[in-house]
Amino acid sequence: MLANLLAAKGAFVGGWFVFLFVGERLFRAAPPPSSHKRVFRNAGLWLLTIVFSVGVVAPMTAWGVNQSLWDRPGWMIAGAAGAGFILLDLIILDCWVYWLHRAYHKVPVMWRLHEVHHRDEFLDTTSAMRFHITEILLSASLRLILIAVLAIPLLTVILFETILLFVSFFHHSNLRLPGKLERVLSLFVVTPSIHWVHHRAKTSDTNSNYAACLSVWDRVFRSKSSTKRMTGMKIGLQDLEDKGFIGLLVMPFRGSSI
Repeated sequence: MLANLLAAKGAFVGGWFVFLFVGERLFRAAPPPSSHKRVFRNAGLWLLTIVFSVGVVAPMTAWGVNQSLWDRPGWMIAGAAGAGFILLDLIILDCWVYWLHRAYHKVPVMWRLHEVHHRDEFLDTTSAMRFHITEILLSASLRLILIAVLAIPLLTVILFETILLFVSFFHHSNLRLPGKLERVLSLFVVTPSIHWVHHRAKTSDTNSNYAACLSVWDRVFRSKSSTKRMTGMKIGLQDLEDKGFIGLLVMPFRGSSI
């Protein structure tokens, strides 16, 4: 069952990535760097992430689901009530990711891992899965706490991961959207205009706009930046440059920019 679910997830997410990858090159919001080195660097981190996620994180998550602290009664998993609890689980997981993301920016040892993601000096769909595998492992481990306490079903977890990747590819993308459409979407979900500000090379903006899927969390928890996305805004980290592939792999173990 797990293999089939992962295959379906991979097919949907892969198709969405190709759609956005092509789209952002036909309808780009900002001119990309002339060098393709960062794309290949990101692709290397992607490959490690995919192999690690399939080989380690997915089995660990399936195991975690089986360690739930209680079993949900039938009325909570069937019919309209079941659909309602699935929606509630998705909202809770998204809120959890918001606070986890915020912690990665505030806790020095966690920032050392997350900094790899923020060193990218341009944003497009290849940035969406540019993470250090140690961060992937830590995030999955901390999420297991929530899964165990709430007895969240495996299918719901994989559904959330699929939605999270869909939105992550979208809000990292260099896709040019009609202004009115993006303004309407940004009221509900995180869009490029929101997330590009989070990756702006200015510390006050880097430490804002933490939401992953639903944009409401930054408004509710007062972490929304007032900065508007501008063409040509500097992406990355203030006063810091990106590193090569090996440099990014060893960087968390050599210190932090904090």
